[in-house]
Parts: sequence; structure tokens; C-alpha cells
Amino acid sequence: MPLNRLNRTQREQALESMSKEGVDVLVVGGGVTGAGIALDAASRGMRVAIVEAQDWAGGTSQWSSKLVHGGLRYLYQFNFALVAEALKERGLLLTRTAPHLVKAQPFLWPLKTPVVERSYSAVGVGMYDMLAQFGGGGHSAVPSQRHYTKDGARELFPDIREDALIGAIRFYDARVDDARLVIDLVRTAAEYGALAASRAQVVDYIKEYKGGDERVTGAIVRDLETGKDIEVQAGYVINATGVWTERTQDLATRNGGLQVLASKGIHIVIPKDRIDGQTGIFLRTEKSVLFIIPWDRYWVIGTTDTEWTEDLVHPVTTSEDIDYILEHANSVLASNLTRDDIIGTYAGLRPLLQPKSKGSGESAKVSREHTVAEVMPGLCAIAGGKLTTYRVMAEDAVDFALERTGGKDAVKAHPCVTEQTPLVGAAAYAAWQAQRDRIAADQGWTTERVQHLLDRYGDELPDILEMVEQDTDLGTPLEKAPAYLRAEVVFAVTHEGAIHLEDVLRKRVRLDFEQRDRGAAAGEEIARLMAPLLDWDDATVQRELDLYRERTEAELAAEATHSDAVASAERLKVEDIVPLA
Repeated sequence: MPLNRLNRTQREQALESMSKEGVDVLVVGGGVTGAGIALDAASRGMRVAIVEAQDWAGGTSQWSSKLVHGGLRYLYQFNFALVAEALKERGLLLTRTAPHLVKAQPFLWPLKTPVVERSYSAVGVGMYDMLAQFGGGGHSAVPSQRHYTKDGARELFPDIREDALIGAIRFYDARVDDARLVIDLVRTAAEYGALAASRAQVVDYIKEYKGGDERVTGAIVRDLETGKDIEVQAGYVINATGVWTERTQDLATRNGGLQVLASKGIHIVIPKDRIDGQTGIFLRTEKSVLFIIPWDRYWVIGTTDTEWTEDLVHPVTTSEDIDYILEHANSVLASNLTRDDIIGTYAGLRPLLQPKSKGSGESAKVSREHTVAEVMPGLCAIAGGKLTTYRVMAEDAVDFALERTGGKDAVKAHPCVTEQTPLVGAAAYAAWQAQRDRIAADQGWTTERVQHLLDRYGDELPDILEMVEQDTDLGTPLEKAPAYLRAEVVFAVTHEGAIHLEDVLRKRVRLDFEQRDRGAAAGEEIARLMAPLLDWDDATVQRELDLYRERTEAELAAEATHSDAVASAERLKVEDIVPLA
């Protein structure tokens, strides 16, 4: 079996191997930061294990704005270094490491005053373009800014309100399927030898006294699928658990580490034909920013930025959250969106870094820069940052671990190579892109269908084609979700580590926010495709369907409430398919 395939058998073997032989580095947390760390360490030749208590991308990394961006608003906070770093990473993702997943995305910035605002906005966007070129060695992966008159902007985006602008600036960032990026990071790490297990939770740390000092030497990991605990010995442990940072580091000690504030951001999803526009829209709001982002079949609009003090596993959207997004979107859209237009919502938690000695503050003003800190000997924590800069965060975390175990010479002996390491699907993406029309003709598919597959699987498209060749039924679209092939469900189980129905619907065939019933109508067909691959009997299939439907109903009920506390209570009425320890 190829090493980069994540599935139930691989997961069981990974847990057994990390238990029996131990590892150089144990990464706790399977979001974008932890997945990036696992890839960084494995590609340097280290023996690595990564465990995640939920499915891959189980927390923040599945519910972002799905943007790879430099953070234009940070220029107005004079945080030039952070922006330059992020723009360099954006260029790498677009051109080398994940061009199949990360796509250039134009945005319009509507202007309200003719001289002053256009001038300072042009300077800001111009610096944004300049920093992108600098990070790309004199070349930018996206076009530079362009200025439009009011009529020119409305020709590009007919649904923008006449009174919302006097002109506009078009600039570029990029978009990405965030959960798929994480899954591909984990798969690439596995290709280089990393041992990867989802639904595996660290419940305690192993500590020993060495030289008179207490040191973390591994962790107790609970396989949540079986309830069995295993011991994993590790030369060093890296805690990359985002909003759970304090909980996981406090298993070792309460005397050190990082403090993280959870800030909720929500998004609504609108059908593509409801808004007439060829670009996205970028707005600065009184609290944060608002993005109106086009995808193939829908628009994603968000976000909010509010402190969250409820259950960390299941952040939910409230009625007030929806009203806030609609109000700000309708301030620029002639479409006059209503609740009836919404086909999906989602809520996620940003892990915002705080000084350990201080209490919480205004979450929108907290820096997004990351920090790596040693919690106690043998264990460090990393927090802060953002999706775009995951690779830099990973490099810093692995350098930190190497220095603590072998000094600076160890870092020199094992340099980071992830700038030159494409993710699974990326290396021959351009060559397969050139075959698109031929493949469409051979399969009797539209070019849009093939492009959809290319932008999800890249140069692994032949694996999908081979599945269809062996079983032509897998080349059939899902009855209730015709944008996806039945083969994509099978691939999710055999290659991408899906072991429950919600894993497919939330992270791989992402109907959770693409359809108003969150994909429940398609659940039966998807579950039946998964059943023989995972040895499910009829009772198991029914349990997966029932729990998913109940979760969907609970989240829809939460949307009708008016406070985070009440909304969270609605969601928590339903049990999880695999409860955390």
C-alpha cells in the first residue's frame, strides 16, 4: 500500500508502530499547524508521529474563510514583516507546493471617497503587490492592482450597489479548501514516513526525572475508536492544538506555556446564481473585515470576530451572527440577500495568542503572529499565526525541538526542505491540467467535471480514473449531490482517512455547508458506498445516518437562537459519533 494513503488499516498500523518503537517527535494536533509540523519533521528524516483527537482538520482548520492571503489589513497596523512573510508563503502555495488546491482570487475594494481613500488605498495595495514580488524573488504569482471607475467596477460586479462606491481597486489574493489542504499535508507527511492517526487523543504525558529535572518523554494516547490506551515514547513532544493549547499543555504542568483566546468567526454560504459578480469583494468593517468570496457553485461571506467562552469542540452560528453578516453584505450588494438565500453556515474558532500572565482582551486587536514556547523540558507549544503561514510555523517548531534535543548543530544537520516539497497531487498537476480536454472526451464528461477533479486531486486524477475503469458505477454522480462522483466517496475512505459519515460530509465531499440540509439527503447513498469499505453492518449504517441527521437538526436549531450560550446548549444535546475523552 502506498505510504500516502490514509485509511483504517494504515491508522491501526500507525498506532501499533508508534507504540512499539517510539518516535523522535510526537505532534499533538492534526490541524494545519500540526500537519505542517509533521511534514516538516518527516521530510528532514526524523521519525514522526502525529495524533488528532477528532478527524483531520477537526477544529479551526476546517472553518476558516478559506483564503490564502497576506493580510492586507495588517499593513494598516504597520505589521510589514507579517504581511511579507504571508505573501511569500502565498506564492509558494500557488506555484510550487499546492497549485492544485490554491487558486488566485481577485477582489474588488470599493472606494467611497474620490481622492483621499483612493490614494491611501492605492499606496497600501501597491505595497502589498511590492511585498509579494519581493517574496517571490522579483516575480508575483498574481497580477498587480488595477483601478476602476464606478462604471468599470459595476461592469465587473453588476450586483454592487450604486451608492456603495465611487470607484474601486482590484487586487489579488488566493482561496483554498482548508480541510483538504490539511488532509494533503498529513498524507504527504505519511509519504515521508510519518505515523498518522486521527481519533487518537493525548490524555496524559509520560514524565521521567533525568539529571534531577522532570522531563516529558512521551504521551498516553487513547484510541477513541476502541478506548484502548497506548504509550508513545518520544524524544520531543510538540503541542499544536490551537484553541485547545492550554488544556493539552496543562496535562503536563500548569506552571508554564501559552495562553490562547478563542475568537469565533462565522460565515454564510449563498448560491452562486444569487449574486452577479466576476470577482470577490473586500470590505473593512468596524470590527474586522468582510469577504464576499466566489466559488464554483456558491459564495462564502464572512466573517465575525467575537470572543467565545462556550464548548470548544462545537462552535455554532447564532441568529445575531447571521444578521451581522447579512447587514454588512447588503451594504454593498444590490442583491438584497435574505435568510431564505442562505444554503449553509459555519462557525470556527481562531486561536489568538495572549501573554500568559495577562487576561483576555479585545480579540480583534490581538496579534496573529505565532510563538513557540517550552512548557517544560521535552514539551513545547506553538500557537497564533494563521493558515497561510503554517509552513513557517512548522519550521520554527521543528527547529525549536531540534535545538532543545541536539543544539544548533542539529538544526544545521537537518535543514528545513518544505519550500521545495510539493504536496500530494501537486508535482505533475500542470501536466495533467494539459490533458483536461482529452480526459473529458475519453470519459464523456464535461471539462468542468474534469477541472473539478483536477483541482481536488491534482496529479492523483489517474487514481480516480482507475477506480472508474474498474467499476463504471463509480463514475456516476451522486444522486443528491451531482457535483461529486461516487468515486470521490470511495477515495475519501481509501486514501484520505475518512472513517465516519461525517468525515466525508464535512471535510471531503463538503456538503455540510453546500446544502441547506447539510448533506443529509445524500447521506444514505454515501453511507452505503462507505459500508463495504469499513465493514459496516446495517445497524452501523443507521447509527451513522441518525447521528448525522441529529447533529444537522441541532445546528439548525442553534441558528435560531440569540446567544452563544443558548446556541451551544442546543448543539450539545446531540452526542458525538466519537466522544472525546
